[in-house]
Amino acid sequence: MSGHSKWATTKHKKAAIDAKRGKLFARLIKNVEVAARTGGGDPAGNPTLFDAIQKAKKNSVPNDNIDRALKRGSGQEAGGAEYQTIMYEGYGGGGVAILVECLTDNRNRAATEVRVALTRNGGSLADAGSVSYMFSRKGVVIVPRAELSEDDVLLAVLDAGAEEVNDLGEAYEVISEPGDLVAVRTALQEAGLDYESAESSFVPSVTVPLDEEGARKIFKIIDALEDCDDVQNVYANFDVPDEVMAALD
Repeated sequence: MSGHSKWATTKHKKAAIDAKRGKLFARLIKNVEVAARTGGGDPAGNPTLFDAIQKAKKNSVPNDNIDRALKRGSGQEAGGAEYQTIMYEGYGGGGVAILVECLTDNRNRAATEVRVALTRNGGSLADAGSVSYMFSRKGVVIVPRAELSEDDVLLAVLDAGAEEVNDLGEAYEVISEPGDLVAVRTALQEAGLDYESAESSFVPSVTVPLDEEGARKIFKIIDALEDCDDVQNVYANFDVPDEVMAALD
């Protein structure tokens, strides 16, 4: 889930230990399988696969599961599904725009799941193109704060094409054009800086501020969408002030 960055970071940390661990594992394994099928099974020559494997490992997905997904995707092992990526657009309460990225082998099932999750929780499905223009595809790398300053991270990635570095509290978020993602990730590695994840993401160009009630409603919608087996990522253009996040915590 991406929208309010600090919430995304909190959610990311909790994901590995909460009751959705199985669903998180399934999504990460699916990412590995699809990346291997699309760009080949060698991580050295397939940056998307490299990042998918790294993210799976960072979230404690067992190596056996990762290896099997890689083999299914690259055709070394039978049983891989023909997944397709589908984007659905919708609205939450308060005019919040929502993008839902699905990776599915059944388009009808995915559409039904997304529609039900939205409408049962106060949201609605929107026509294609009605909210996607409010988002831009960007490369996003999350770097743990540790002992690093914002300047440390900025110096490491500036010449690699990074556009901005945002302080999320316990981590830094490095934004770039999608085509510069590998260069930014490589620059961090060469500088000896650890990173949690590096992936292509949708970043909102405008955000909608939410109060506590509005935040509760949108998080309920996002939770329902993330419970859908076919949903890989949910992006939303809300912004929740720190004091509201503190009240929700």
